[in-house]
Amino acid sequence: MKRGLPWSGEVDVISSDESSSSSSLDVEIQVNDGTTNVTIDQPPKELSSEGLLISSAEDYQEYMKQLPIPTHRGSMIPFTTWMGLGRSIKQLYGQPLHYLTNILLKQWDHSRIGSEEHSPLDIVIHPCKAEATVWLIEELHRQTSSYHHIAKLWQSDPMRHAFIDSIFPQL
Repeated sequence: MKRGLPWSGEVDVISSDESSSSSSLDVEIQVNDGTTNVTIDQPPKELSSEGLLISSAEDYQEYMKQLPIPTHRGSMIPFTTWMGLGRSIKQLYGQPLHYLTNILLKQWDHSRIGSEEHSPLDIVIHPCKAEATVWLIEELHRQTSSYHHIAKLWQSDPMRHAFIDSIFPQL
């Protein structure tokens, strides 16, 4: 389905790139038989992969800040690993955990290798304490993490998508 233009004339946009050090962009727009010069104060956005990664990290962090931490937590979640507890929390509360929280849970599981790694964690630490610990860390990550730091970590982590949850609750 084709849509018609709301006007009958042509529009020519001419960009002047004479001074690349300028912080504004001069654009000349020619409409029908008149000419209008417009100066845009913002420089054009750079679409580099680093810029896109920073923008994505900023959007991600802003979204995570908006998610409320559950206040009514009355269930005891059995778990054998920290990552298992994280999966159960996501399923029970229908919320994602922050990328940094997921990475931390993975590191905590790796730190158990060679010690009591085969005994369930809910025997070592009470399930309510463990869940409260995860939510405390989650709140810190949601409220205080820098999107620049997240983008830097994402840049060096080829498996970052495995630690970014795909749960998107309605705000």
